Amino acid sequence: MVKAVFFDLYETLITEWKDGRKKAKYSIESLGIDKNIFKVEWDLRRELRMNGTYPDHQSVLRDILDSQGIVPNVEAIDRVHQERVAAKSIPFQEIDPQVIELLQTLKSNGLKLGLISNAAPEEVVAWETCKLADYFDEVIFSYEVRVAKPQKEIYQMACEKLGVTPKESVFIGDGGSDELRGATEAGMTALQATWFLPTAISDRITGYPKLAKPQDLLSQKSLKFITVY
Repeated sequence: MVKAVFFDLYETLITEWKDGRKKAKYSIESLGIDKNIFKVEWDLRRELRMNGTYPDHQSVLRDILDSQGIVPNVEAIDRVHQERVAAKSIPFQEIDPQVIELLQTLKSNGLKLGLISNAAPEEVVAWETCKLADYFDEVIFSYEVRVAKPQKEIYQMACEKLGVTPKESVFIGDGGSDELRGATEAGMTALQATWFLPTAISDRITGYPKLAKPQDLLSQKSLKFITVY
């Protein structure tokens, strides 16, 4: 019996994309570093950004500049930081009504809701003030707990916080960061949310049941939802 449903955040509950383009962008030009070099260095630090090794966005920028022998400009770093926070806040302002409807239905049926998100601090500044926050019983951001998906510890931690076992839990995510495998190995039932994904990606065979729209979760015959009091 399912007692709790856990969700991924980006590209599951919210999306950064619209009509094939990012809803919001920001520039790193003022940092004085080639954008291609920056992207390589940024990607190399992904795991450390997600697991909280870097305390904040600014420290990542300083480290990248230092690695290239560029003297960090405090004002430029602050400018880029503020622009990134603003860009990352945009998706939180446009929540799909179908996502809200699903959360309301699950809550009305007594299910516990949890969030498990790989995130750096600046990426979730807008969480507390968005419509989604009120529906969740527990929220786990990887940078806060110092472990990220697909490590099974983050899923186990989430279950413990909600007082459920992995077998009593469902995890829903778009599949990034190998999160579905991680959830499965932790003992949870994993489902792939494809409603925000481009067709070329959503059509790929992943081995996990796909949800084309949020409400498809409720029609999963293999899952038995119970009311928890």
